[in-house]
Amino acid sequence: MNRTIAVTGTDTDVGKTVFAAGLAAALDAQYWKPVQAGLGDGSDAARVAALGVPKTHILPEAYRLTTPCSPHRAAELDSVAIDSARLVLPEVEGPLVVEGAGGALVPVTRELLYADLFAQWRAPVVVVARTALGTINHSLLTIEALRKRGAPIIGMAFVGEVQEDSEATICAIGKVARLGRLPLLDPLDADSLAAAFADNFDLGALA
Repeated sequence: MNRTIAVTGTDTDVGKTVFAAGLAAALDAQYWKPVQAGLGDGSDAARVAALGVPKTHILPEAYRLTTPCSPHRAAELDSVAIDSARLVLPEVEGPLVVEGAGGALVPVTRELLYADLFAQWRAPVVVVARTALGTINHSLLTIEALRKRGAPIIGMAFVGEVQEDSEATICAIGKVARLGRLPLLDPLDADSLAAAFADNFDLGALA
């Protein structure tokens, strides 16, 4: 399989990196974070490695920026000009999981949003959403923004405690597949994530 799957969130800190790590490990996929903004607490690539993705499957970022903020601004603060020509999908053997930054409408540059990149790549997108209050609005806005730009959507992956009505409502109104839900894991490590991913997601719907 040589499929690319883009992973975006409805907001920052919704569990997108944890989901991306679980997905990449389950599919034995390559992982790529095109732009890393913020290095003080380590990188997302380092985190997915700790969560079970082999380091040999982690591709180097196109840009590593210092400040933990939107990539467009982090680049300006580092006096770096992000060139979209460096953001083409890498050619790999087998599946590729690409993780965006924050939500779908986060600016990569002042002219380019992540949703624009997903559409250019024609990469099907998994939208990761927390199950907490506010998720219906954030999720439906994200779905609408991706569809407006022509980015294909695989479905919704939820993270958090069970919120049956919210999850079902989002998928019914948004007309998207409900892929599953990752519970909050304690401890969160490679083994617990692999077990939770296997229990809660059908790889046939993702592969």
